[in-house]
Amino acid sequence: LHHIEIEQNFLLTMRTTFAALLAILASNRSSAFAPAPFGRVGRSTFLQMAENPDSSVFLTSESAKACIDAAGGTPLYAYSLDKLKEAADDCLAFPNAYGLTVRYAMKASPNGSILKYFNSRGIHIDASSGFEVRRAISNGIPPENISLSTQELPADFAELVDMGIKVNACSISQLERFGEHFAGKGQKVGVRVNPGVGSGGFSSSTSGFSKTNVGGPASSFGIWHELVEDGTVPSIVEKYGLVVERIHTHIGSGSDPVIWQQVATKSLSFCKIFPTVESLNLGGGYKVGRNPGEPSTDLQEIGEPVADAFRLFAEENGRELKLEIEPGTYLVAMAGALVSSVQDKVYTTGEDGHKFLKLDAGMTDVLRPSLYGAVHPITILPGSGLSSDVGSESESVVIVGHCCESGDLMTPEPGEPESLAEKSFRKAEIGDIVILDGSGAYCAGMSTKNYNSFPEAPEVLLDSSGAAHVIRVRQSLEQIYENESDVPEGVF
Repeated sequence: LHHIEIEQNFLLTMRTTFAALLAILASNRSSAFAPAPFGRVGRSTFLQMAENPDSSVFLTSESAKACIDAAGGTPLYAYSLDKLKEAADDCLAFPNAYGLTVRYAMKASPNGSILKYFNSRGIHIDASSGFEVRRAISNGIPPENISLSTQELPADFAELVDMGIKVNACSISQLERFGEHFAGKGQKVGVRVNPGVGSGGFSSSTSGFSKTNVGGPASSFGIWHELVEDGTVPSIVEKYGLVVERIHTHIGSGSDPVIWQQVATKSLSFCKIFPTVESLNLGGGYKVGRNPGEPSTDLQEIGEPVADAFRLFAEENGRELKLEIEPGTYLVAMAGALVSSVQDKVYTTGEDGHKFLKLDAGMTDVLRPSLYGAVHPITILPGSGLSSDVGSESESVVIVGHCCESGDLMTPEPGEPESLAEKSFRKAEIGDIVILDGSGAYCAGMSTKNYNSFPEAPEVLLDSSGAAHVIRVRQSLEQIYENESDVPEGVF
């Protein structure tokens, strides 16, 4: 689960005096997704929002209403093509010494239109299951542009490799299975290494367990670094005549940039062990500041020292390694929002009483608050869809979802899914629009859809002209249970 970037306040401490720009564009871009000229290069941003804003990160009252009309009501996921372009520009400009491949961690948001857009920009794919590989291929992604790093090596891995998929062995048993099938053929393979430390989420520990920390002794991801260093992995590679072409490491989502840079340097030491390695994949995990006051990782600042380390490696070892990165959240988090409506408003009294806004969405659509205590910026807009109706009155409320589940909470205390937080928002009425920004990553793709038999919400893409395009229709009730089957008569 190197996919969820939970809110964590930290200071970006590394500063450099260099900037590099690399633009990787596909030679046959789709005209529908023609890229805009590069704008901002890596930066540290701080989201600023007024108490009663008349717009969210990218939605106004009017554009939110346009999305609602296109989808046939709320809830829905809205995506901004302009925000996707902006994030893609940043990642494609990541500093590098000898070449860069950006891979989109498609588990963040696997909608086909999003995959196709990134493909049009020359961004490749990081898949986490054999099913994701097949899904990407069905959306026109060339197999040779897909890399698979998975906790469960699919039964058809050999067929995928023959198609051109690049596989990173993530355990000793995976490497053995891979080697047994391709023994003596000089088959190329990647090796994912657990570097011994991790970073992510609300935890400051580099070795303890955290739901978004995928490195260190408390993580099952990757081959433990000592098994690379003590000759275990090299001996398996030699036994089967494999060719290690790539080393892969990843330490967590929302990771500390300083720790990320340290691990990047250590990862180069694994490349020394295998003279056939051509590229080093450093994963993703770049922090995205979803809320006011939270910084976003400056890709230029963290990347330039790493590029320097690659240059030093080349001087010392005579090999110019290519760099691969696998951003997920960074590419889509702030390009997506959940658009919902207030469907009820209730209150309790007494010292511990609260006023509650009940949405027509919830953990069925955005699970992160309930699962991790993640905090999303929330904007309440008038149900009329008119910015002129925003008004200035505010109130303190707790916002909850529509599930028959006490944990269906949209305003938890940061990092505390069991603790509700009362926050001040524009005063809302039943029927008003509620937008949860920062919902482009690990929301539609990681929802608990169909709990309480709520259908899967539709997805809408706002293009650069402001037009709304439905890129996934709302699921019907019948589709929820269409795969069920009856037992033979008499069983009951």
